[in-house]
Amino acid sequence: MAIHLVVIDALNLIRRVHAAQPGQPDVDNTARVCCQALQKIISSTQPSHIVAVFDHNSDDRGWRAELLPHYKEGRKPMPPELLAGMDTIQDAFMAIGIDSLLSDGDEADDLVATLALKVASRNEQVTIVSTDKGYCQLLQPTLRIRDYFQQRWLDSPFIEKEYGVKPQLLTDYWGLAGISSSKIPGIAGIGPKAAVELLNLYPNLEAILTATDLAPKWQKKITGNEETARASKAVASLKTDLTLGFNLQDIRYHESHQD
Repeated sequence: MAIHLVVIDALNLIRRVHAAQPGQPDVDNTARVCCQALQKIISSTQPSHIVAVFDHNSDDRGWRAELLPHYKEGRKPMPPELLAGMDTIQDAFMAIGIDSLLSDGDEADDLVATLALKVASRNEQVTIVSTDKGYCQLLQPTLRIRDYFQQRWLDSPFIEKEYGVKPQLLTDYWGLAGISSSKIPGIAGIGPKAAVELLNLYPNLEAILTATDLAPKWQKKITGNEETARASKAVASLKTDLTLGFNLQDIRYHESHQD
């Protein structure tokens, strides 16, 4: 049987649905609207396996904050009523046949990446459902990313148009230009345009940082900031080697679970 694994970036979906509700957001309504969205996703993707991956709720900001102390600092916390309603939402997901995977100290992004790449590397189809462009570094023929809200594929042509580089160079690009929303600094004074220009001249970030023939305008910005650039790239990179405490059989999708 051909495998098609659909991985839902759960909080990416839930927080957007919750925030879009008029008036006082209601967790039961959030769960209902999320399940409607998930059933549309199931209908269009026809998964053999499906799982919703959730971030842990602890204060531990993980290995990324050790490399870059300001990483994701000041991010808006989850609304308390939503945090309190996570069990309700996960139960609603389970009722339509979608199990939840909760990270334990790891960021959901790394769990999603590990699971997705493990399956895609066997030439099986994987669809990640998220608006997070950070997943686009994983793109390959058997792995695709769906932005449910914009109803679009975050594919190679999209990335090349959006950033000016191929998906495999995204983390090098972020090492230079940074990601302001996540407080990933990159190199001060090197913005998106300059990052693309440099990556057209050199094959990757490391080649740029160690080049002996850099134009003086770049050299003065890069000198002394090499480690910040390397840390920025590392933090923007997804881990794909986490230990997964389950197998694919545990997340097989059974249509009979649907209401």
